[in-house]
Amino acid sequence: MNQPPESPITILLHDARQGDAGAVEALLEKAYAELGAIARIHLAGERNGHTLQPTALVHEVWLKLAGSFSQVSDRTHFFALASRSMRRVLTDHARARGREKRAGGRVRVTFCTNLVAPDNPPVDYLDLEDALSRLESLNERHARVVELRVLGGLTIAETAVELAVSHATIERDWFTARAWLRLQLSPEQ
Repeated sequence: MNQPPESPITILLHDARQGDAGAVEALLEKAYAELGAIARIHLAGERNGHTLQPTALVHEVWLKLAGSFSQVSDRTHFFALASRSMRRVLTDHARARGREKRAGGRVRVTFCTNLVAPDNPPVDYLDLEDALSRLESLNERHARVVELRVLGGLTIAETAVELAVSHATIERDWFTARAWLRLQLSPEQ
């Protein structure tokens, strides 16, 4: 069976691992728009005037990832790592802001992936982070599925490739994790 051709980003990652400085610059150019889209997913529904804009988030994450290309295997892995890094940056930012405001400035976000019922108010980012941490302690793969799907914008198929499991397994994990998170994030809790 023929394998699909490698994506340009995968090829650039390979070249960057080989020490090609030009590949690193080309990688940023090639990946910038997708990184921006992932950043917008992470920042969706944030309050107006949020101090982190998608461009700043992309730049901060790029600086964090730039030295670790030797650990990145392909395009999907790269964007999964970028999404995870964005999550950490935003969580740190929200916690710092909460400390500054004595917990009065919690950041609320709206997700378009039906984690909560449509009539429910937006989810507090730190509440989501706490729920994901609890889910990770119960089932690490379920937490990774949520992270990749919700925050990384990956499809079921891309998530299956990243986690090296079947498409059906990801569908089951996604169903279960979403149901668990809905319970955890519902206003009655």
